[in-house]
Amino acid sequence: MAKAPHSEQQIYAAHGDAIRVVPLHVPDTVHTPTAEALAAGPAAKPQLTYRNGPLLSNVEVFTVFWGAAWNTAQKPLATQVNQFFDFILTSPLIDQLAEYSVPGHAIGHGKHTGSVTVTTPALHVSVTDTAIQHMLQAAIASNPAFPHPTPNTLYFIYLPPGIRVIQGGSASCSAFCGYHNDISGQIFYAVMPFPGCAGCTGGLAIPDALTSTSSHELCEAITDAIPGQGWYDDTHGEIGDICAWKTKKIGAWTVQLEWSNKAGNCV
Repeated sequence: MAKAPHSEQQIYAAHGDAIRVVPLHVPDTVHTPTAEALAAGPAAKPQLTYRNGPLLSNVEVFTVFWGAAWNTAQKPLATQVNQFFDFILTSPLIDQLAEYSVPGHAIGHGKHTGSVTVTTPALHVSVTDTAIQHMLQAAIASNPAFPHPTPNTLYFIYLPPGIRVIQGGSASCSAFCGYHNDISGQIFYAVMPFPGCAGCTGGLAIPDALTSTSSHELCEAITDAIPGQGWYDDTHGEIGDICAWKTKKIGAWTVQLEWSNKAGNCV
């Protein structure tokens, strides 16, 4: 496997795509500044600015588990993910995002509106973001279990072990561990490949790695539903990018720290 870039910015600068992903975990030793970097002085401190795009003020998460494995070996993990959303959408993690409210869009608690497991179309080794969009649009149109999108709906799509996701010219476990995206600014979704590599577990147990990366994309989708058009920093990216793989516990759940303009730090 080729050596992965060390940041989302490097990954997507190379592919001309917006920053929207959970980057691979990079060992702390890699983050140690070089002599040249120290001589250049401190980098500009992150400062998210609002670009007038949509926010998910009271997010409505609907979880989609794609693949037969979620009905068998991975069913307990799917249950844990649903329990995570049942708790986290009314937790202090959401409370801390209130500083990014704007007139007409006060960010507050959300809700987990439901869950479904789908097995068609069948998955084979890899799946592209385009195919994921097609599956989601077809399911919304024809599957009564799927809610129709609202300005607050966020579909969280989980893939089973062994399936590689291709997005923006890059692949999961090679360049990223998850991402969020939109379809025509009307349908908002996040894609969570199974954390089947060290770069996507970051030394955490698989359930903890999955809730950490899910919280990363949850907070980014809420504050920047169309990547780069909500709260964004041209150098550092979205709210979760700045704090990638820095975690804390809220209740029983592992979540990622998120950038706070107010605190000037990851909180």
